[in-house]
Amino acid sequence: MNDKKEDLKTKLTPEEYYVTQNQGTEPAFSGKYDGVKTPGTYHCVVCDIELFSSETKYDSGSGWPSFWEPSSASSVDTEEDVSAGMMRTEVHCRECEAHLGHVFPDGPQPTGLRYCINSVSLDLKPSDDNEEDEG
Repeated sequence: MNDKKEDLKTKLTPEEYYVTQNQGTEPAFSGKYDGVKTPGTYHCVVCDIELFSSETKYDSGSGWPSFWEPSSASSVDTEEDVSAGMMRTEVHCRECEAHLGHVFPDGPQPTGLRYCINSVSLDLKPSDDNEEDEG
């Protein structure tokens, strides 16, 4: 195993490593950010770049945090994913290529997209002017 992977194994929890490095998925409704409404920005748990804003987060009812667009066009990349016997579009961090989740064409306007993201791949940084409880 290369040094980068070994470093990540010590930096990340086993679940964070599994999801971000092995294209895993946390169980639905188990993630810490699914129902969170705290204003702030969601960053990559691996490399810390900003990925999503709480302003684009919504309750999709899917059991995972959902966003209708990333913070910027340069924060995430997508690619076809044919694993698990279905055709999906994988979302990963553009900076470090960590697996984040999948994007589906059934979200709200203005984009019509649902970025369905694993909580363990995210780190919420609350807005400075709002330090309320995350639950």
